[in-house]
Amino acid sequence: MALSVLSDLPIILLAAGQSSRMRGADKLLEDIDGIPLLRRLADMACAVTRGSVLIALPHPPHPRYQCLDALAADRVAVPDAHEGMNASLRTAVAALPKDAPAAMLLLADLPDLTQDDLSTVLHAVDLTSDTLVWRGATQDGLPGHPIVFSAALFREFSTLVGDGGGRDIVAKAAGRVMLVPLPGDRARRDLDTPEDWANWRIGRK
Repeated sequence: MALSVLSDLPIILLAAGQSSRMRGADKLLEDIDGIPLLRRLADMACAVTRGSVLIALPHPPHPRYQCLDALAADRVAVPDAHEGMNASLRTAVAALPKDAPAAMLLLADLPDLTQDDLSTVLHAVDLTSDTLVWRGATQDGLPGHPIVFSAALFREFSTLVGDGGGRDIVAKAAGRVMLVPLPGDRARRDLDTPEDWANWRIGRK
């Protein structure tokens, strides 16, 4: 059953990567039940929050924009996306509403995540606590995604470089990180190659 209470926190969907291991295909446009993966996750993000949804994308023109037509979300172009994930994080976090008390970061290449998973992590957030990071995890407790960061950490994103994906920021918050278990391993399962996608589809059947 879907959680009925909407969050007010903004969500950043990171979708500016190059799909370099897909040998010419775009993993974020792979079809899942008739919907491109990117659009599926963007729809889920819009469904769980009243806050802003920001989608970090390669600089236009790019085919990913086409699957987002008519979606009530902000497209955030990342002109230096080739640098790595941290370029997307710098750009997207800087574009957040100035009064946002926290924000969710969601990777766009996690095909097993559900709307309930996003809601579960969002509704674990307690901004009156000492916690700074709320992080989706596998059923066995391995840290994964999505991740909610308190606004107290936003400034740290402005200096990120490379492709670390915010790992250094999570590490600095050690002791103030809450893991939120999600079913199975869908908090960590990403598909980076054509073989990954083929095997995933076989397993789905």
